[in-house]
Amino acid sequence: MKILVSGSTGLIGSALVPQLTGAGHFVVRLVRSNPDRERGDILWDPVSAKIERAKLEKLDAVVHLGGESIAGLWTKAKREQIYTSRVGSTEFLVQTLAGLSSKPKVLLCASGTGFYGSRGDEWLQETSPAGTGWLASLTQEWEAATATAANAGIRVVRARLGAVLSPKGGILAAMLKSFRRGLGGTLGSGRQYQSWICITDLVPALQFAIEKENLHGPVNFVSPDPVTNRVFTKTLAKVLDRPALFPVPAFVLKMLPGHMAEEAILASQRCQPARLIQNGFKFDYADLEQALRHLLAGAI
Repeated sequence: MKILVSGSTGLIGSALVPQLTGAGHFVVRLVRSNPDRERGDILWDPVSAKIERAKLEKLDAVVHLGGESIAGLWTKAKREQIYTSRVGSTEFLVQTLAGLSSKPKVLLCASGTGFYGSRGDEWLQETSPAGTGWLASLTQEWEAATATAANAGIRVVRARLGAVLSPKGGILAAMLKSFRRGLGGTLGSGRQYQSWICITDLVPALQFAIEKENLHGPVNFVSPDPVTNRVFTKTLAKVLDRPALFPVPAFVLKMLPGHMAEEAILASQRCQPARLIQNGFKFDYADLEQALRHLLAGAI
């Protein structure tokens, strides 16, 4: 398959591209600057609505991973950047794909478990309704932006990503800085559930979704074993052989702007990868301790 990937230099994209290439697919990158023409890179600028449209013809699949990270302080400017980079860029890309003479067969578009809002200990599957709050509303709009592609006959997979575990970036890399110094601890009460996935499972799961022709709609890309923040904290401390005695009180976190604590850090999402399992995907690292030991082997 000829597969176009946006966000190819990010945490997920940089792992997915070699996964797809190793599986025999031809990968083309969608980039904003410095295209490698020998490799077939395609240039775009979603802010100014520019893209090398003719080069998008006769693609088999598109993977859209681009978007501003939700990490960082949720100032008004930051939230606007998140919205524009996710919803705006998706709308532009999808409208372009839908208007092609030779459309891709499948579009896999990143989304997030933030769709569900904060739901306590409720088990959440792809059929669960949307939650409330800014992040949940943003994610709903992000997913809704793919409707034009589906209406044009393109199979759409909305990849609701949990916390992606990798020592190279994301939540785990951020936690390692304090935990390795013995300064880690629970966040708030620690009772909030965290839906996570090892990047070593995520990249083959994404490939699986691209290749599985009957898989479409929302798909939770999470481990089957979500844990509370308290369990995550204790498990990471155990793997690193460090104490975790410095909790961060909820009231301190709630001082962050934009309700970031309530909607991200302290939000509870107990998700299941129901559709992946129903379609036969097998996880290699479904257990948190096993996943952390795998990811941190030789680097502790």
